[in-house]
Amino acid sequence: MSGTNQRIDGKRLWDSLMAMAEIGATPKGGVKRLTLSDVDKKGRDTFKGWCEALGLTVRVDAIGNMFARREGRDPKRLPVLLGSHLDSQPTGGKFDGALGVIAGLEVIRTLHDLNIVTEAPIELINWTDEEGSRFGHSLMGSGTWAGIYTLEKTYGLKDVDGVSVSEALDQIGYKGPNPAKPFPADAYFELHIEQGPILEKEGKQIGVVTGAQAQVWYDAVITGQDSHAGTTPPSARKDALVAAAKVITLVDDLMRARGEDGRGTVGFLQIAAPSRNVVPGEVRFSVEFRHPDDAQIQGLAKTFPEQAKALVEATGCKLDLTELFVIPAQPFDPACVDLVRQATKRLGFSSREIISGAGHDAVYVARSVPTAMIFTPCKDGLSHNEAESILPEEAEAGCQVLFEAVVARANRAL
Repeated sequence: MSGTNQRIDGKRLWDSLMAMAEIGATPKGGVKRLTLSDVDKKGRDTFKGWCEALGLTVRVDAIGNMFARREGRDPKRLPVLLGSHLDSQPTGGKFDGALGVIAGLEVIRTLHDLNIVTEAPIELINWTDEEGSRFGHSLMGSGTWAGIYTLEKTYGLKDVDGVSVSEALDQIGYKGPNPAKPFPADAYFELHIEQGPILEKEGKQIGVVTGAQAQVWYDAVITGQDSHAGTTPPSARKDALVAAAKVITLVDDLMRARGEDGRGTVGFLQIAAPSRNVVPGEVRFSVEFRHPDDAQIQGLAKTFPEQAKALVEATGCKLDLTELFVIPAQPFDPACVDLVRQATKRLGFSSREIISGAGHDAVYVARSVPTAMIFTPCKDGLSHNEAESILPEEAEAGCQVLFEAVVARANRAL
Protein backbone atom coordinates (compact mmCIF):
# COMPACT_ATOMS: atom_id res chain seq x y z
CA MET A 1 0.00 0.00 0.00
CA SER A 2 1.51 3.28 -1.13
CA GLY A 3 0.42 6.87 -0.58
CA THR A 4 0.38 9.01 2.52
CA ASN A 5 2.44 8.36 5.64
CA GLN A 6 -0.56 9.33 7.74
CA ARG A 7 -1.92 5.94 8.76
CA ILE A 8 -5.02 5.07 10.70
CA ASP A 9 -4.56 2.41 13.42
CA GLY A 10 -6.16 -0.73 12.03
CA LYS A 11 -5.95 -2.64 15.30
CA ARG A 12 -7.57 0.17 17.27
CA LEU A 13 -10.33 0.39 14.66
CA TRP A 14 -11.00 -3.35 14.88
CA ASP A 15 -10.85 -3.40 18.69
CA SER A 16 -13.40 -0.57 18.84
CA LEU A 17 -15.68 -2.35 16.36
CA MET A 18 -15.51 -5.47 18.54
CA ALA A 19 -16.17 -3.44 21.69
CA MET A 20 -19.27 -1.90 20.11
CA ALA A 21 -20.35 -5.38 18.94
CA GLU A 22 -20.44 -6.54 22.57
CA ILE A 23 -23.28 -4.07 23.16
CA GLY A 24 -26.34 -6.09 22.19
CA ALA A 25 -24.30 -9.17 21.24
CA THR A 26 -26.34 -12.21 20.18
CA PRO A 27 -25.46 -15.89 20.77
CA LYS A 28 -24.85 -16.43 17.04
CA GLY A 29 -22.24 -13.67 16.82
CA GLY A 30 -24.39 -10.80 15.62
CA VAL A 31 -25.96 -7.82 17.38
CA LYS A 32 -29.44 -6.72 18.41
CA ARG A 33 -29.26 -2.99 19.01
CA LEU A 34 -32.78 -1.84 18.17
CA THR A 35 -33.12 1.90 17.81
CA LEU A 36 -33.97 3.95 20.92
CA SER A 37 -33.85 0.85 23.14
CA ASP A 38 -31.85 0.58 26.36
CA VAL A 39 -29.20 -1.31 24.37
CA ASP A 40 -29.06 1.51 21.80
CA LYS A 41 -28.69 3.97 24.70
CA LYS A 42 -25.67 1.99 25.93
CA GLY A 43 -24.14 2.09 22.44
CA ARG A 44 -24.82 5.83 22.17
CA ASP A 45 -23.38 6.51 25.63
CA THR A 46 -20.25 4.52 24.77
CA PHE A 47 -19.83 6.40 21.48
CA LYS A 48 -20.36 9.74 23.24
CA GLY A 49 -17.72 8.84 25.83
CA TRP A 50 -15.21 7.94 23.13
CA CYS A 51 -15.86 11.25 21.37
CA GLU A 52 -15.62 13.37 24.51
CA ALA A 53 -12.33 11.66 25.42
CA LEU A 54 -10.94 13.28 22.23
CA GLY A 55 -12.24 16.70 23.24
CA LEU A 56 -15.09 16.64 20.72
CA THR A 57 -18.27 18.58 21.39
CA VAL A 58 -21.27 16.27 21.14
CA ARG A 59 -24.72 17.70 20.40
CA VAL A 60 -28.00 15.89 19.85
CA ASP A 61 -30.93 17.05 17.74
CA ALA A 62 -34.67 16.59 18.28
CA ILE A 63 -34.80 13.17 16.58
CA GLY A 64 -31.73 11.89 18.44
CA ASN A 65 -29.11 12.28 15.71
CA MET A 66 -25.69 12.74 17.35
CA PHE A 67 -23.06 15.17 16.01
CA ALA A 68 -19.50 15.11 17.42
CA ARG A 69 -17.55 18.19 16.31
CA ARG A 70 -13.79 18.66 16.02
CA GLU A 71 -12.93 22.28 15.40
CA GLY A 72 -10.85 23.33 12.39
CA ARG A 73 -8.25 26.05 11.96
CA ASP A 74 -10.65 28.36 10.09
CA PRO A 75 -13.88 29.04 12.03
CA LYS A 76 -15.52 30.40 8.87
CA ARG A 77 -15.20 27.11 7.00
CA LEU A 78 -18.23 24.82 6.76
CA PRO A 79 -17.79 21.42 8.44
CA VAL A 80 -16.97 18.20 6.62
CA LEU A 81 -19.36 15.50 7.84
CA LEU A 82 -18.84 11.75 8.10
CA GLY A 83 -20.66 8.91 9.80
CA SER A 84 -23.39 6.27 9.59
CA HIS A 85 -25.60 4.55 12.21
CA LEU A 86 -25.25 2.37 15.32
CA ASP A 87 -28.74 0.79 15.40
CA SER A 88 -29.19 -2.70 14.00
CA GLN A 89 -31.73 -5.18 12.74
CA PRO A 90 -33.21 -7.62 15.32
CA THR A 91 -30.74 -10.24 14.09
CA GLY A 92 -28.14 -7.89 12.63
CA GLY A 93 -24.42 -8.04 12.06
CA LYS A 94 -21.49 -6.30 13.70
CA PHE A 95 -20.59 -4.04 10.79
CA ASP A 96 -23.76 -2.70 9.12
CA GLY A 97 -23.69 0.99 10.06
CA ALA A 98 -21.25 0.58 12.94
CA LEU A 99 -18.28 0.41 10.55
CA GLY A 100 -19.02 3.92 9.24
CA VAL A 101 -19.37 5.43 12.71
CA ILE A 102 -16.37 3.71 14.30
CA ALA A 103 -14.19 4.32 11.21
CA GLY A 104 -15.15 7.99 11.44
CA LEU A 105 -14.04 7.94 15.06
CA GLU A 106 -10.74 6.37 14.00
CA VAL A 107 -10.22 9.14 11.43
CA ILE A 108 -10.53 11.71 14.22
CA ARG A 109 -8.39 9.67 16.63
CA THR A 110 -5.65 9.55 13.99
CA LEU A 111 -5.81 13.31 13.44
CA HIS A 112 -5.60 13.68 17.22
CA ASP A 113 -2.57 11.36 17.46
CA LEU A 114 -0.76 13.18 14.65
CA ASN A 115 -1.68 16.58 16.09
CA ILE A 116 -3.21 17.60 12.76
CA VAL A 117 -5.69 20.46 12.73
CA THR A 118 -7.69 20.52 9.50
CA GLU A 119 -8.70 23.83 7.93
CA ALA A 120 -12.41 23.00 8.14
CA PRO A 121 -14.16 21.52 11.18
CA ILE A 122 -15.06 17.83 11.06
CA GLU A 123 -18.32 16.44 12.42
CA LEU A 124 -18.91 12.74 13.06
CA ILE A 125 -22.57 11.65 12.96
CA ASN A 126 -24.54 8.77 14.42
CA TRP A 127 -27.90 8.89 12.61
CA THR A 128 -31.00 7.65 14.47
CA ASP A 129 -32.87 4.57 13.24
CA GLU A 130 -31.42 3.91 9.82
CA GLU A 131 -32.74 0.35 9.88
CA GLY A 132 -36.45 1.02 10.43
CA SER A 133 -36.85 -2.33 12.16
CA ARG A 134 -38.57 -1.04 15.31
CA PHE A 135 -40.85 1.76 14.10
CA GLY A 136 -41.25 0.61 10.49
CA HIS A 137 -39.64 3.66 8.89
CA SER A 138 -36.07 3.24 7.65
CA LEU A 139 -33.74 6.24 7.32
CA MET A 140 -35.82 7.91 10.01
CA GLY A 141 -33.18 10.16 11.56
CA SER A 142 -31.57 11.32 8.34
CA GLY A 143 -34.96 11.55 6.63
CA THR A 144 -36.36 13.80 9.35
CA TRP A 145 -33.17 15.89 9.34
CA ALA A 146 -33.35 16.23 5.55
CA GLY A 147 -37.00 17.31 5.66
CA ILE A 148 -38.35 14.18 3.95
CA TYR A 149 -40.52 13.48 7.02
CA THR A 150 -41.92 16.03 9.46
CA LEU A 151 -40.82 15.76 13.06
CA GLU A 152 -44.46 15.54 14.10
CA LYS A 153 -45.05 12.52 11.86
CA THR A 154 -41.86 10.82 13.02
CA TYR A 155 -42.62 11.42 16.70
CA GLY A 156 -46.01 9.73 16.24
CA LEU A 157 -44.68 6.46 14.80
CA LYS A 158 -45.17 3.52 17.20
CA ASP A 159 -43.56 0.13 17.70
CA VAL A 160 -45.49 -3.14 18.18
CA ASP A 161 -45.84 -2.39 21.91
CA GLY A 162 -47.43 1.00 21.21
CA VAL A 163 -44.38 3.03 22.29
CA SER A 164 -43.99 6.14 20.15
CA VAL A 165 -40.71 7.53 18.82
CA SER A 166 -41.23 10.61 20.99
CA GLU A 167 -41.69 8.46 24.12
CA ALA A 168 -38.71 6.24 23.27
CA LEU A 169 -36.42 9.27 22.80
CA ASP A 170 -37.51 10.57 26.21
CA GLN A 171 -37.04 7.16 27.83
CA ILE A 172 -33.37 6.93 26.82
CA GLY A 173 -32.65 10.64 27.21
CA TYR A 174 -31.77 11.35 23.59
CA LYS A 175 -34.43 13.85 22.55
CA GLY A 176 -31.96 16.68 21.98
CA PRO A 177 -32.49 20.44 22.05
CA ASN A 178 -31.10 21.13 18.57
CA PRO A 179 -33.48 21.36 15.58
CA ALA A 180 -33.58 18.28 13.34
CA LYS A 181 -32.95 20.08 10.07
CA PRO A 182 -30.08 20.62 7.63
CA PHE A 183 -27.33 23.06 8.52
CA PRO A 184 -24.67 24.42 6.16
CA ALA A 185 -22.01 21.77 5.55
CA ASP A 186 -19.25 21.33 3.00
CA ALA A 187 -19.53 17.59 2.33
CA TYR A 188 -20.60 14.23 3.77
CA PHE A 189 -18.70 10.92 3.48
CA GLU A 190 -20.07 7.54 4.56
CA LEU A 191 -18.16 4.26 4.74
CA HIS A 192 -20.32 1.12 4.66
CA ILE A 193 -20.08 -2.57 3.91
CA GLU A 194 -21.41 -3.31 0.44
CA GLN A 195 -24.17 -5.66 1.70
CA GLY A 196 -23.88 -7.40 -1.65
CA PRO A 197 -21.53 -9.83 -3.42
CA ILE A 198 -20.02 -7.74 -6.23
CA LEU A 199 -16.76 -6.52 -4.64
CA GLU A 200 -15.92 -9.92 -3.15
CA LYS A 201 -16.81 -11.72 -6.39
CA GLU A 202 -14.55 -9.41 -8.43
CA GLY A 203 -11.74 -9.33 -5.85
CA LYS A 204 -11.97 -5.55 -5.40
CA GLN A 205 -10.92 -3.91 -2.11
CA ILE A 206 -12.92 -0.70 -2.43
CA GLY A 207 -16.22 0.28 -4.01
CA VAL A 208 -16.32 3.88 -5.24
CA VAL A 209 -20.03 4.57 -4.88
CA THR A 210 -21.39 6.90 -7.54
CA GLY A 211 -25.01 6.97 -6.38
CA ALA A 212 -28.02 5.00 -5.14
CA GLN A 213 -30.82 3.20 -6.95
CA ALA A 214 -34.34 4.45 -7.57
CA GLN A 215 -37.01 2.56 -5.63
CA VAL A 216 -40.79 2.10 -5.52
CA TRP A 217 -42.49 0.27 -2.61
CA TYR A 218 -46.05 -1.05 -2.26
CA ASP A 219 -48.32 -2.67 0.29
CA ALA A 220 -50.70 -5.18 -1.29
CA VAL A 221 -53.90 -6.76 0.05
CA ILE A 222 -55.69 -9.44 -1.97
CA THR A 223 -59.24 -10.29 -0.91
CA GLY A 224 -60.84 -13.53 -2.03
CA GLN A 225 -63.14 -15.82 -0.07
CA ASP A 226 -62.41 -18.23 2.78
CA SER A 227 -63.89 -21.61 1.95
CA HIS A 228 -63.55 -25.27 2.79
CA ALA A 229 -60.49 -26.89 1.20
CA GLY A 230 -62.26 -30.21 0.74
CA THR A 231 -65.62 -29.11 -0.60
CA THR A 232 -64.84 -26.07 -2.79
CA PRO A 233 -64.32 -27.04 -6.47
CA PRO A 234 -61.95 -25.07 -8.72
CA SER A 235 -64.77 -23.16 -10.40
CA ALA A 236 -66.00 -21.80 -7.05
CA ARG A 237 -62.63 -20.85 -5.57
CA LYS A 238 -61.47 -17.29 -4.90
CA ASP A 239 -58.05 -18.21 -3.55
CA ALA A 240 -56.21 -15.09 -2.39
CA LEU A 241 -52.93 -16.97 -1.99
CA VAL A 242 -53.01 -18.29 -5.56
CA ALA A 243 -53.67 -14.74 -6.74
CA ALA A 244 -50.75 -13.50 -4.63
CA ALA A 245 -48.51 -16.18 -6.12
CA LYS A 246 -49.31 -14.89 -9.61
CA VAL A 247 -48.39 -11.33 -8.58
CA ILE A 248 -45.18 -12.55 -6.91
CA THR A 249 -44.24 -14.35 -10.11
CA LEU A 250 -44.96 -11.13 -12.03
CA VAL A 251 -42.61 -9.22 -9.70
CA ASP A 252 -39.86 -11.74 -10.36
CA ASP A 253 -40.48 -11.70 -14.13
CA LEU A 254 -40.37 -7.89 -14.26
CA MET A 255 -37.11 -7.93 -12.31
CA ARG A 256 -35.44 -10.49 -14.56
CA ALA A 257 -36.58 -8.66 -17.69
CA ARG A 258 -34.28 -5.83 -16.59
CA GLY A 259 -31.16 -7.98 -16.45
CA GLU A 260 -28.57 -7.88 -13.67
CA ASP A 261 -29.53 -4.31 -12.73
CA GLY A 262 -33.12 -5.31 -12.00
CA ARG A 263 -34.39 -5.76 -8.44
CA GLY A 264 -37.88 -6.93 -7.48
CA THR A 265 -38.77 -8.44 -4.12
CA VAL A 266 -41.69 -9.64 -2.04
CA GLY A 267 -40.15 -9.85 1.42
CA PHE A 268 -43.29 -10.01 3.56
CA LEU A 269 -46.30 -12.31 3.09
CA GLN A 270 -49.13 -12.97 5.55
CA ILE A 271 -52.28 -15.07 5.27
CA ALA A 272 -54.99 -13.37 7.35
CA ALA A 273 -56.29 -16.55 9.04
CA PRO A 274 -54.04 -19.44 8.05
CA SER A 275 -55.45 -22.94 8.30
CA ARG A 276 -54.37 -26.00 6.36
CA ASN A 277 -57.93 -26.94 5.36
CA VAL A 278 -59.20 -23.46 4.43
CA VAL A 279 -58.81 -21.77 1.04
CA PRO A 280 -57.12 -18.44 1.97
CA GLY A 281 -59.52 -15.50 1.77
CA GLU A 282 -57.11 -12.66 2.43
CA VAL A 283 -53.38 -12.22 1.89
CA ARG A 284 -51.16 -9.21 2.62
CA PHE A 285 -47.70 -8.74 1.18
CA SER A 286 -45.04 -6.21 0.29
CA VAL A 287 -43.64 -5.40 -3.15
CA GLU A 288 -40.59 -3.35 -4.01
CA PHE A 289 -38.66 -2.61 -7.19
CA ARG A 290 -35.22 -0.97 -7.46
CA HIS A 291 -33.11 0.07 -10.44
CA PRO A 292 -30.27 2.54 -11.11
CA ASP A 293 -32.34 4.19 -13.86
CA ASP A 294 -35.20 6.48 -12.81
CA ALA A 295 -37.04 5.80 -16.07
CA GLN A 296 -37.21 2.07 -15.31
CA ILE A 297 -38.79 2.66 -11.90
CA GLN A 298 -41.18 5.27 -13.27
CA GLY A 299 -42.22 2.80 -15.97
CA LEU A 300 -42.80 0.05 -13.41
CA ALA A 301 -44.78 2.41 -11.18
CA LYS A 302 -47.08 3.06 -14.12
CA THR A 303 -47.51 -0.47 -15.51
CA PHE A 304 -47.13 -2.86 -12.55
CA PRO A 305 -50.39 -1.91 -10.77
CA GLU A 306 -52.43 -2.52 -13.95
CA GLN A 307 -50.74 -5.85 -14.68
CA ALA A 308 -51.11 -7.04 -11.08
CA LYS A 309 -54.78 -6.02 -10.96
CA ALA A 310 -55.54 -7.97 -14.16
CA LEU A 311 -53.88 -11.13 -12.80
CA VAL A 312 -55.76 -10.93 -9.50
CA GLU A 313 -59.17 -10.20 -11.02
CA ALA A 314 -58.77 -13.18 -13.36
CA THR A 315 -58.83 -15.38 -10.22
CA GLY A 316 -62.05 -13.76 -8.96
CA CYS A 317 -60.23 -11.85 -6.23
CA LYS A 318 -59.74 -8.14 -5.56
CA LEU A 319 -56.41 -6.28 -5.25
CA ASP A 320 -55.88 -3.24 -3.08
CA LEU A 321 -52.40 -1.87 -3.92
CA THR A 322 -51.01 1.11 -1.99
CA GLU A 323 -47.91 2.89 -3.28
CA LEU A 324 -45.84 3.74 -0.18
CA PHE A 325 -43.19 5.87 -1.85
CA VAL A 326 -41.06 6.42 -4.91
CA ILE A 327 -37.43 7.36 -4.25
CA PRO A 328 -35.64 8.75 -7.31
CA ALA A 329 -32.12 7.63 -8.14
CA GLN A 330 -29.65 9.73 -6.16
CA PRO A 331 -26.35 10.52 -7.88
CA PHE A 332 -23.56 11.49 -5.49
CA ASP A 333 -21.46 14.63 -5.83
CA PRO A 334 -18.85 14.19 -8.61
CA ALA A 335 -16.13 16.14 -6.74
CA CYS A 336 -16.61 14.13 -3.53
CA VAL A 337 -16.74 10.85 -5.45
CA ASP A 338 -13.52 11.85 -7.20
CA LEU A 339 -11.79 12.38 -3.84
CA VAL A 340 -12.67 8.78 -2.96
CA ARG A 341 -11.47 7.63 -6.38
CA GLN A 342 -8.17 9.54 -6.04
CA ALA A 343 -7.55 8.29 -2.50
CA THR A 344 -8.16 4.70 -3.54
CA LYS A 345 -5.76 5.01 -6.46
CA ARG A 346 -3.08 6.80 -4.39
CA LEU A 347 -3.23 4.06 -1.74
CA GLY A 348 -2.91 1.33 -4.36
CA PHE A 349 -6.18 -0.44 -3.63
CA SER A 350 -8.07 -2.34 -6.32
CA SER A 351 -11.50 -0.81 -6.87
CA ARG A 352 -14.56 -0.49 -9.05
CA GLU A 353 -17.32 2.06 -9.37
CA ILE A 354 -20.61 0.79 -7.99
CA ILE A 355 -24.23 1.86 -7.51
CA SER A 356 -25.61 1.31 -4.02
CA GLY A 357 -28.34 -1.32 -4.05
CA ALA A 358 -29.40 -0.50 -0.48
CA GLY A 359 -30.77 2.71 0.93
CA HIS A 360 -28.37 4.59 3.23
CA ASP A 361 -28.47 7.79 5.25
CA ALA A 362 -26.21 9.26 2.57
CA VAL A 363 -29.11 9.12 0.09
CA TYR A 364 -31.12 11.68 2.07
CA VAL A 365 -28.11 13.71 3.20
CA ALA A 366 -27.15 14.09 -0.47
CA ARG A 367 -30.25 16.22 -1.04
CA SER A 368 -28.72 18.96 1.10
CA VAL A 369 -24.96 18.31 1.23
CA PRO A 370 -22.41 17.17 -1.42
CA THR A 371 -22.04 13.45 -0.64
CA ALA A 372 -20.00 10.35 -1.44
CA MET A 373 -19.85 6.79 -0.14
CA ILE A 374 -17.14 4.14 0.18
CA PHE A 375 -17.90 0.41 0.18
CA THR A 376 -15.86 -2.45 1.60
CA PRO A 377 -16.53 -6.09 0.63
CA CYS A 378 -18.42 -8.39 3.00
CA LYS A 379 -18.25 -12.17 3.08
CA ASP A 380 -20.69 -13.79 0.63
CA GLY A 381 -22.44 -10.42 0.27
CA LEU A 382 -24.36 -11.27 3.44
CA SER A 383 -25.90 -8.53 5.60
CA HIS A 384 -28.93 -8.05 7.89
CA ASN A 385 -27.75 -11.38 9.30
CA GLU A 386 -25.82 -12.41 12.41
CA ALA A 387 -23.24 -14.13 10.18
CA GLU A 388 -22.35 -10.81 8.48
CA SER A 389 -18.55 -10.68 8.30
CA ILE A 390 -15.64 -8.60 7.03
CA LEU A 391 -11.90 -8.94 7.48
CA PRO A 392 -9.84 -6.55 9.64
CA GLU A 393 -7.77 -5.55 6.63
CA GLU A 394 -10.95 -4.70 4.68
CA ALA A 395 -12.11 -2.43 7.48
CA GLU A 396 -8.67 -0.82 7.64
CA ALA A 397 -8.55 -0.20 3.88
CA GLY A 398 -11.99 1.42 3.87
CA CYS A 399 -11.10 3.58 6.85
CA GLN A 400 -7.82 4.71 5.26
CA VAL A 401 -9.67 5.81 2.11
CA LEU A 402 -12.20 7.61 4.32
CA PHE A 403 -9.36 9.37 6.14
CA GLU A 404 -7.74 10.50 2.89
CA ALA A 405 -10.99 11.77 1.36
CA VAL A 406 -12.17 13.61 4.48
CA VAL A 407 -8.81 15.29 5.15
CA ALA A 408 -8.44 16.28 1.49
CA ARG A 409 -11.90 17.86 1.52
CA ALA A 410 -11.35 19.58 4.88
CA ASN A 411 -8.06 21.07 3.65
CA ARG A 412 -9.13 21.96 0.13
CA ALA A 413 -8.31 25.35 -1.29
CA LEU A 414 -11.33 27.62 -1.51
